[in-house]
Amino acid sequence: MRMPIGGVDVSITPLRLSLHGDDGLVAAGSRRLDLPRQTEKLVLTVAVNQAAIELQKARSLSVQMQIASRLDREVSLRTKELAAANEELRNEVAERKLAEEARNRSEEDLRSTQTKLAHMARLMTMTQLTASIAHEVNQPLSGILTNANTCLRMLAASPPNIEGARETARRTIRDSNRASEVVKRLRALFGSRKLALEPVDLTEALTEVIALSRSRLQRNRVSLRTELADGLPNVTADRVQLQQVMLNLIHNASDAMSSIDDRPREMLVRVERSGMEALRVTVHDVGVGFDRGNQERLFDAFFTTKDEGMGIGLSVSRSIIERHGGRIWAEPNEGPGASFSFSVPLTQTPR
Repeated sequence: MRMPIGGVDVSITPLRLSLHGDDGLVAAGSRRLDLPRQTEKLVLTVAVNQAAIELQKARSLSVQMQIASRLDREVSLRTKELAAANEELRNEVAERKLAEEARNRSEEDLRSTQTKLAHMARLMTMTQLTASIAHEVNQPLSGILTNANTCLRMLAASPPNIEGARETARRTIRDSNRASEVVKRLRALFGSRKLALEPVDLTEALTEVIALSRSRLQRNRVSLRTELADGLPNVTADRVQLQQVMLNLIHNASDAMSSIDDRPREMLVRVERSGMEALRVTVHDVGVGFDRGNQERLFDAFFTTKDEGMGIGLSVSRSIIERHGGRIWAEPNEGPGASFSFSVPLTQTPR
C-alpha cells in the first residue's frame, strides 16, 4: 500500500509477527513502488520469523520467572509454616513431658496417700471392733451390776430376803456366763472360727434378750409387745450370736423411738415360721425410720443413720446371720418407723 509520510509517498508492506498476527505486525517502507521485491520479501520474512521466535522465548522466560517466583514464595511460606509447626511440636513435647512428670508425681503422692489411708483405716477398724466388743459386753455387765445391787438391798433388808438374794445371785452368775460367752463368740466371729452349733429355742432365747433389755426400754419409755408362734421347732445355731443380733435389733428400735413425742413408742417383736425350712424374727418400731435410698447400705460396715452411731452393729449382725446360712433385711413401714427381720434355717452345717 502507498501512504504519505512526511510529505513523501511511501510504499508500506506489513508482515505478521506470528502465524495469526496475534503478536502484532512488522511494517517495512520504501519510496520505491515495487516494495517488496522477491529477495526483500524473503529477507523480511526471515527477520520477522526470527523476531517472533525471540519474542516467544522472552515470553516463555517471563512465565518461567513468574512460576519460579511463585514457587519461591510458596517454598518460603511452607518453610515458615513447617518451622512454626516444628516449634509447636517441640512445645507440645515439652508440655507432655512436664505433664508426664506431674502425673508421675501425682501417682506417687496418691500411692503415699493410699498407704496412709489404709493404715488409718486399719486403726479405725481396730477401734470400731474394740468399741463393738465393749458395746456387746456392756449389756450383760450392766445386768450383773443391777443384780448385785439388788442382792445387797435384799440382804440389807430387815429381815433379809434370803430367797430373793439367792435368785438374784443366780441371775448374776447367768449374766457373768453370758458376758464370757459374748467375748468368746466375738473372738470366734472375728477369728473366722467355727460356730458353736446347738439346738436353740428362738422364743426362749428372745425372752432372755428382752429381759436384758427391759431397763433400756423403760428408760426410753418404750412399750414392748411380742407375738410368739406356738409349737415352733428349734433351730441349729449359735445361741449367743443369735441373741447378739436380737439384742442389737431391739436396741436400735428403741433408739429410733427415743426422740418421738407425738405418738406412743411401741415396739413389736415377732417370731414365726418362714416357709417350711426356716424361722423368722422381726422387730417392728414406730421411730424415725430410714431413707429408702439408704436401704441397701444399712448393713454396710461403718454406715450409720445415728448421730453418734458407729455403723458396726448391723454389719456384725449380717455377718452372723449369713454365717448361719440365713439372711437379714430391713423394710420401711407403711406408717412411721421400720421393720428389721432375719431368718435362719432349721438345720445348719458347721462352718
